[in-house]
Amino acid sequence: QVQLVESGGGLVQPGGSLRLSCAASGSIFSIDVMAWYRQAPGKQRELVAAITSGGSTNYADSVKGRFTISRDNAAANTVYLQMYSLKPEDTAVYYCNAHLRSQSSIRGDYWGQGTQVTVSS
Repeated sequence: QVQLVESGGGLVQPGGSLRLSCAASGSIFSIDVMAWYRQAPGKQRELVAAITSGGSTNYADSVKGRFTISRDNAAANTVYLQMYSLKPEDTAVYYCNAHLRSQSSIRGDYWGQGTQVTVSS
């Protein structure tokens, strides 16, 4: 069993900042990529940012320069999303995703339960 647990969402004013955390645990052999997705009401889920095991990162154009994804050096199965200069259009449920290899050598995608981020005055 693999679990992804997110934390750090909430209500913030436009221009504010938040940091999301996601910790993966369970029968994990290795993690190839960890990522954050988001889904706003009435819209499709979209990739926000991703980071590989080697540290390469990728961002959606809409968040470049405002969001930073990183992995915890001490706890490699933990990923963060630091969000600055938040805009109302960043409002969404944010989901953590991990593409990983389990202890039984099965590769697959796992998802967290989601955390709500609301940007509003």
